[in-house]
Amino acid sequence: MTRPNHRRRLAAVAAAALAVAAVSACSSSADDPSGGNAAYVVWDPYPQFADDSEWVALLDKCGTSAGVTVERTGYDTTDLTNKALLAAQQGNSPDVLIVDNPVISTLAEAGALTTTDDNKLDVSAMAPNLLGAGQSEGKTYGVPIGANTLALYYNKDLLTAAGVDPATITDWTSLTTALTRVKAAGKKGITFSAIGTEEGSFQFLPWFWGAGAQLTGLDSPQAVSALTLWTDWLKQGYAPNSVINNTQTTSWQEFATGDFAFAENGTWQLANAEKLGFSYGTVAIPASAGGPAPAPTGGEFVSIPVQKNTKRYATSQKLVTCLTSADNLLTTDTTLSYVAPVTAVQDRQAAADPKLTVWVQAVRAAKGRTGDNLGTKYPKISEALWTAVQSALSGQKSPREALTAAQTAATSR
Repeated sequence: MTRPNHRRRLAAVAAAALAVAAVSACSSSADDPSGGNAAYVVWDPYPQFADDSEWVALLDKCGTSAGVTVERTGYDTTDLTNKALLAAQQGNSPDVLIVDNPVISTLAEAGALTTTDDNKLDVSAMAPNLLGAGQSEGKTYGVPIGANTLALYYNKDLLTAAGVDPATITDWTSLTTALTRVKAAGKKGITFSAIGTEEGSFQFLPWFWGAGAQLTGLDSPQAVSALTLWTDWLKQGYAPNSVINNTQTTSWQEFATGDFAFAENGTWQLANAEKLGFSYGTVAIPASAGGPAPAPTGGEFVSIPVQKNTKRYATSQKLVTCLTSADNLLTTDTTLSYVAPVTAVQDRQAAADPKLTVWVQAVRAAKGRTGDNLGTKYPKISEALWTAVQSALSGQKSPREALTAAQTAATSR
């Protein structure tokens, strides 16, 4: 039975979500927890995968292995978050829920998810830096199914013409030197997304963290140095003013013209990279003093929502374990263009496709945006951060002034 205070907590979080259509009841309230034709409901953020896709085939395979039928629905990411909150409030959550990793903390705070202690999911093989995105207050609320992150794509022809060896790009100084040479050769330097949304924060975080800054101190000297790097690139003409409005998609479109030496973008562009009209390569985003910078992790977690009928958890656990087993992860993450959350599977991915080596290294250095126990504080911090980036790049404020205002906004009640 759902406790009254639990219901109030769910209602408060659900009210903060965008209005969505009423959630239809799902079959997870059935009395039969596993036998016969019992259907187990799975919601995921992959509406692009049709019923004849490898992803749905894997879900069906895992259902058969567990002795149940799987009923799967794919939703848009934002829609899925709101539906999950409302379903939890109404007591008709799916048996298995796959959501974007920053959403885990929101659902956990709402009391909508079971912990791995409750549901007996084994997460011991998962990379700790990826697992951290699904942890809050010392508890783990799901299993990462895979991760994507950011790196720098480069145009081999432009770098060769400018006399730049990409292997020498190991810190901010060497990268800026490369941009200087590219500009001197009459070409454009680097494009990225600095739009005033989560995409802008996502793309700024490798530079922010790469300077040694922390999200609890947006106005630190390290944070100022990161924002100064970006503003200086615009002033010097190494990056275009269009970055202020660029999404990650429009930034990629700029790179695809062949006019830019570098583009900050993610693993999800790998298929598009193969269609470019020029040779490309990738390097890790460098930290200020050298080495790969921690980039934010994207990707989803597989979780088991709270159910009235707790007997269903045992079968849900079998489904999640099947979906996140090493062999299935390799297939799934290849389909999703993700890097696996398990070191051994990452090694297999890199061995099968050497182009993934940089991405595996980037994921191993990556951080969860809601990590460091930020949880549901992160969205407010992120909004303050992207607002600061916008203010500085547009020339409204200096980097220091913009980040001072951001810290005040992030800590205000």
